[in-house]
Amino acid sequence: MPQTNASIRCKARLHRPAAPADANWCFLLLPASASARLPSRGMVSVQGRFAGAPFQATLEPDGRGGHWLRVEPPLQAAAGVAAGDTVALAFAPMAEEPEPLLPPDLAQALDAHPGARTTWDDITAVARRDWIHWIGSGRKAETRAKRIASACDMLASGKRRACCFDRSGMYSRSLAAPVAADQDDAPVPAGSRGALGRTRRAVQARATGAA
Repeated sequence: MPQTNASIRCKARLHRPAAPADANWCFLLLPASASARLPSRGMVSVQGRFAGAPFQATLEPDGRGGHWLRVEPPLQAAAGVAAGDTVALAFAPMAEEPEPLLPPDLAQALDAHPGARTTWDDITAVARRDWIHWIGSGRKAETRAKRIASACDMLASGKRRACCFDRSGMYSRSLAAPVAADQDDAPVPAGSRGALGRTRRAVQARATGAA
């Protein structure tokens, strides 16, 4: 992993997501003061130390001007932490954006559309990430399918950037951090208690079979 000056330091608590019920990953919400030092309200790839363990990850926008981090089991194991622990982070934005993971359905669509694949292979990793982000910000399966088809058409026509969408989720309300399983102890961003409360009630209703 390339070396970096860990210019942002903070502490945050690890939470289990309320959904899906079988999730083996955790997440944390960056403190507002740490998030504010990042160069974008959208996705930002960072590297540094997570509870002493080296890590590299892409922070996700929480739709309220902040960011959250998904922590997979290998990083939990390397750092020796678990849900409920408060962890120390020291990190900085990466100088170069890493190659994003290509979703299987998008890869299949690109393989079936040579013109789109040609443009896709020629654009930057940041541009590819933005296309994937735009496609993934659609909540419904049919919306995702339509966006994949539209992306292939636009790429085939030579369009290199998915330029007209809300990367932060602040205005479209299309993005949000996961709801914590330990809801009562989860931090609530300022000004968002009403929206988060509605999200939590929806999760509880699904869990109990309520309407």
